[in-house]
Amino acid sequence: MAGILDSVNQRTQLVGENRLELLLFKLNGRQRFGINVFKVREVMPCPRLTMLPKQDSFIKGVAHIRGQTISVIDLSKSTGGPAIEQTAESYIIIAEYNRSVQGFLVAGVERIVTLSWADVMPPPEGAGKSSYLTAVTEIDGQMVSILDVEKILNEISPVSTEVSEDIIDVSIGENLGDKLVMIADDSTVARNQVRRALEPLGINMVLAKNGRDALEQLLAIEATCENSITEKVALMISDIEMPEMDGYTLTAEVKGNDRMSKMPIILHTSLSGVFNNAMVEKVGAEDFIPKFHPDELATAVKKWLKIED
Repeated sequence: MAGILDSVNQRTQLVGENRLELLLFKLNGRQRFGINVFKVREVMPCPRLTMLPKQDSFIKGVAHIRGQTISVIDLSKSTGGPAIEQTAESYIIIAEYNRSVQGFLVAGVERIVTLSWADVMPPPEGAGKSSYLTAVTEIDGQMVSILDVEKILNEISPVSTEVSEDIIDVSIGENLGDKLVMIADDSTVARNQVRRALEPLGINMVLAKNGRDALEQLLAIEATCENSITEKVALMISDIEMPEMDGYTLTAEVKGNDRMSKMPIILHTSLSGVFNNAMVEKVGAEDFIPKFHPDELATAVKKWLKIED
């Protein structure tokens, strides 16, 4: 298992081709789950954990790894399942989300698989634990669930969406008039975080649940414009990881359309890695903002909305 991520740095060519790599794992039972390899720093057998006073019930303890103290979250219990008992067979997946490092306790880790985002679908309506899923796919004839980690983390440690007073500027919305800002993200929690952070700017927003949904909405709006979509949509904020179509592919599609190419795009993602800046430039996005800091996001939005068409 120590070498399962050895070649992660050589995998970046998949990004921007609407493809991803999932690290497959199990919690309690036979159901398989997946996490994007680009969010994973390391996979290791569960070390001895230290309990902290008054720690959240979903946190199994803390681990001291390579000079860093990392909280270890019981991924099964945090999604409504039974707790994972600490055994020799358990593993922790050390991952980086939203500018912080966490450990996820899982019962077992399998392998890495490569697939297309087009084969990753939104969770079915009414599915069990659907509130904790952002997507599902099929591998080896079995369903694999991709968890909404942002929702899990927000329930353990809620993220503030309040913008500082000196950044609030309702004149931004007043100047836009009826123009919209598109927000594309597969996580309901993330979409609402962005929406709440931008409300103090007084702007009108339209939401999309993934890249495909965003592109279809944009094309429908563009068809009603005389010359350019910027007549009605002033800016798009897009996640990168999304089922059906990722944010890089969405950006490339928009920038490749003469009637939409002038619309500024901010990529807003929990993905970390040095490849992000290169990919942002490659697909033509105007900006990249790591999740989630409301002041930084609002400041970037103000910057790009003040640019004249």
